[in-house]
Amino acid sequence: MTRRFDVLVIGGGNAALCAAISARRAGASVLVLEGAPKFYRGGNTRHTRNMRCAHDAATEILTGPYTEEEFWNDLLLVTGGQTDEELARFMIHESKDILNWIVEQGVRWQPSLGGTLSLGRTNSFFLGGGRAMLNALYRTAEELGVDILYNAEVIDLKIEDGMFLSAALKQPVNGKTEVRASTLVAASGGFEANIEWLKESWGEAADNFLIRGTPYNRGAILKLLLAKGVQEIGDPTQCHAVAIDARAPKFDGGIITRHDSVVFGIVVNKHAERFYDEGEDIWPKRYAIWGRLVAAQPDQIAYIIFDSTVVTSFMPTLFPPIAGQTIAELAGQLELDPAALEKTITEFNAAVQPGTFDHTILDDCRTEGITPQKTHWARKIETPPYLAYPVRPGITFTYLGTRVNKQARMLMKDGKPSANMFAAGEIMAGNVLGKGYAAGIGMTIGSVFGRVAGREAAKNARN
Repeated sequence: MTRRFDVLVIGGGNAALCAAISARRAGASVLVLEGAPKFYRGGNTRHTRNMRCAHDAATEILTGPYTEEEFWNDLLLVTGGQTDEELARFMIHESKDILNWIVEQGVRWQPSLGGTLSLGRTNSFFLGGGRAMLNALYRTAEELGVDILYNAEVIDLKIEDGMFLSAALKQPVNGKTEVRASTLVAASGGFEANIEWLKESWGEAADNFLIRGTPYNRGAILKLLLAKGVQEIGDPTQCHAVAIDARAPKFDGGIITRHDSVVFGIVVNKHAERFYDEGEDIWPKRYAIWGRLVAAQPDQIAYIIFDSTVVTSFMPTLFPPIAGQTIAELAGQLELDPAALEKTITEFNAAVQPGTFDHTILDDCRTEGITPQKTHWARKIETPPYLAYPVRPGITFTYLGTRVNKQARMLMKDGKPSANMFAAGEIMAGNVLGKGYAAGIGMTIGSVFGRVAGREAAKNARN
């Protein structure tokens, strides 16, 4: 701890490891500070499964091409145009090379998993999932000579005129609590696990949010950087938020609590009323809107209702559905008004039009004469037992973050680039994601900007 490192990386997930490996391969000495214990290292990367990268042709694990322009159009669609086009297009272009670069760091791919998300053409799946991917990156980093400290919580940053000087640790290491380095890469995630910070924008509703990912992403580094002159970007209420099982734990529920069944039924609130089009768009582009939709409902609770004909149509979750032989019985199980739920389902069934069902395309199964309309995949709910999942907003990561340029260098509030500070991953995701989400893009942001940040930090340190 008495030595001065070339590059200090704060964080321990995909973005941090890509930065550390990239910097070390460029010849820099690197120290990684992971605030979590070793078993819980890796932030939200532990819970991921895949990454979205542009590619010009099918591969052994991808079923067809996914061009830069198609990727850009998908991003434009889910963000509603709220993205930095220059940075987004840069990320998409760089993602093409990441497919091979990440393999060179020890990560392995597998063919796409089946299920509702249907990502075999666009997204590459990690062999063994996010934990295996993370272990591969840590193994490579260690073999390259990257130093790694766990339980290394940073409580302060010394920054003067946009230049990082040192970081202060909560717990001393070998008697030292100060870490000095020539450059800083912040890759420490968002603030989704900080309920009090969420409540500043969401109010008391945030008490009912569940956090899909790590309890260690409390936004301490983000708060320090913004307080010390780094320019912020993003809306504090925007985040990657999906509908997850209301029975999930407060933190770390991960992928097995997410529900992919919305398109196969209807969603009602505590008053047994539908509130949004369950068939608006293909699921990989729309699954991540449901967290915010449920957050806007009374008591931040909703219920996905379907019947026994569709139970094998989607990926099952950790929790079994709640069942009833009649709608009234199901309503009783959910503590909903039976008459209200029967009325909602009767009206929905009457509005369903004939069509040919195909959940992989925007099919012609729709409703007419009710509001909200279900524009695709509408089928009657009429075959008992009737089933339901209770859901709450599941926050994956927040979008408020640090503004960066194409070198992943942080920009200060006066618009000037920092002298020696870089950012990668969720802490700067708001540059690309103003709102909305497309499956696998969080890992793309982390890998692309992590690699760039490490490379540029090493170059900065040498100069």
